[in-house]
Amino acid sequence: MLQLKPLPTQAIHSVGALLVIILAVIAYLFDEQIAWLFIYDRQLINSGEYWRLLTGHFFHSNGNHLLLNISAVVLIWALHGQYYVHKTYFFTVLICALVCSAGIHWWSLDITQYVGLSGVLHGLFIWGALMDIKHKDKTGYLLLAAVIGKVIHEQIYGASADLEQLIAANVATDAHLYGAIGGLLAFVLYILKASKR
Repeated sequence: MLQLKPLPTQAIHSVGALLVIILAVIAYLFDEQIAWLFIYDRQLINSGEYWRLLTGHFFHSNGNHLLLNISAVVLIWALHGQYYVHKTYFFTVLICALVCSAGIHWWSLDITQYVGLSGVLHGLFIWGALMDIKHKDKTGYLLLAAVIGKVIHEQIYGASADLEQLIAANVATDAHLYGAIGGLLAFVLYILKASKR
């Protein structure tokens, strides 16, 4: 029988997700003043502004985009927050963000600008599903299959036109793929580090 997990409300499990939300909200509130300095912009990254590989993920195309991503942060925290500790969460977000941005930069040359947490969120979802599996929680297999199916579907058929209309931007489905790969890499690195303790 399926049982709901208690929400991981302890500070050690919540601070990371809360900080990601706060950074995204600040980026949204001050978008007009600071976005030009921080969003992912291929040309400016090529000229040496490498911080954009990380910071661009915290900006969004509009309020709907922000709310969708904040909701996803909360949902993923509710599903897998029991595995979060500060260092692990920030490390996973960092790896997912950098792998996502690197993938866009090297292999999705049609994307010249990118904003949003969705690539990172796909990575966090993969990481959490794999942690479920590691901890013998069978729902991890279902969640992993669902996100892999979603990524494959998007690679074949593209994103929903309704979603693109809602966020007033093209959905960078490649970012979801690269973010998912980042989540897998973060999990492998986590396991390797844990095995050395």
